[in-house]
Amino acid sequence: MQREDNPVMTTGLQRIAAKARSETKLQFTSLTHHITRERVWGNLNRIPIKSAPGCDGQTVLEAKENFNGWVDSMLQSVHRRGYQAPPIRRVYIPKPGKQEMRPLGVPCVTDRALQRSVSEVLSSIYEQDFLSCSFGGRPHRSAHQALATLNEIIAGRKVGWVLEADLKNFFGSLDHGWLLRFVEHRVGDPRIINLIRRWLKAGIMEDGEIHPNTEGTPQGGSISVLLSNLYLHYVLDLWFTKVVKTHLEGEAYLVRYIDDFVICFQYRSDAMRVQNALRKRLAKFGLELEPNKTKLVEFGRFAERHASKRGRNRPETLYFLGFTIYCTRNLKGNYRVGFCTEKSRLKRSLTNLCDLMKRIRHLSIKEQAFNLNRVLRGHFAYYGIAGNFRALQRVHRIVERYWRKMLNSRNREGRVTWEIFQKIKAQYPLQRPKLVLPYPKLQAIAVL
Repeated sequence: MQREDNPVMTTGLQRIAAKARSETKLQFTSLTHHITRERVWGNLNRIPIKSAPGCDGQTVLEAKENFNGWVDSMLQSVHRRGYQAPPIRRVYIPKPGKQEMRPLGVPCVTDRALQRSVSEVLSSIYEQDFLSCSFGGRPHRSAHQALATLNEIIAGRKVGWVLEADLKNFFGSLDHGWLLRFVEHRVGDPRIINLIRRWLKAGIMEDGEIHPNTEGTPQGGSISVLLSNLYLHYVLDLWFTKVVKTHLEGEAYLVRYIDDFVICFQYRSDAMRVQNALRKRLAKFGLELEPNKTKLVEFGRFAERHASKRGRNRPETLYFLGFTIYCTRNLKGNYRVGFCTEKSRLKRSLTNLCDLMKRIRHLSIKEQAFNLNRVLRGHFAYYGIAGNFRALQRVHRIVERYWRKMLNSRNREGRVTWEIFQKIKAQYPLQRPKLVLPYPKLQAIAVL
């Protein structure tokens, strides 16, 4: 078996990328030969061992052990255009801060490896086409870069109004006909087109029954992320950049992360016109704005001056990628964009941490500290953005107090005093809050 970083495989994708970059209207008619057993093996190894199995019940370890038994027949069926995408197991997870449940699709492990392989090849083409305003689900791009870019736009450009938008049931509303037409702009290989069509039509297994899928793409598959980005690339990004901006009086900027996006405007009149046009544009492609998450806000350095005229002490706030974004000033009195963990996200994180401490309270103190620090590191790594240090400290304080409470609960006499607890922390310290992106770094990673 060749290594995951096979130079021949890498060079092949580099050639595709170079061709796509130099010939922006070229349709690639032969791509399937890049879906090799080596590429499938490499992507299978990138699937976490503890990933949930699909409807066939096969785990990642079992898929690796039986690799030689299924990979050749899978690739042959892809080349013959006879591949049957297995049904996707549907599970539900709670939405942040809500009682509602979000549906997720869990493909079979083998199908997941194939999806990742096809997505890898197609990304080498589409990464040359995608615009700089798009951040979600792309290599070498992140939510932090989206936030940093928004920070630089609001703080440094002529911005007075921001349209905060979210799409209603985006993954479940994608029109298959339009999506395949968008794919065919750049991909003319009938085997790849057939494969994508099979994935879109794959049945949904729920409560032991398989239901047909006529629209949308299940949230959870690797190919779904690429296809959703491609859909909004044509529906929103190109439309806004090539059409909308040319008809506006002032400046305007789009920042999108999958289906969450904000549009910044210099003038309110432009914002109102675009908001109306946006609804019509989305409706043409089967999409709709979520009313509860879509609002036009006066925001920016000039919004502070106007807030008092509108009966407010300070400008309204924005919500984007788990952060509350607000207007503030630095120590020198200059305007600054502030970031704070959004309340429902903070509540969810604290609830998860407290539930974790309840579950592991009977483990050794060393194991408890290890598990807590793993979760805290992840929380601080994402929310450790300039201006959000107090929210990080609050999480740390609450975890400390609740951990001591849990240690007391397993002691009949409850004798884990603060003095004893300080000694425990000295031996097994909790992860301290840390800003991963202070303002200099936040400004440095902006993509404008």
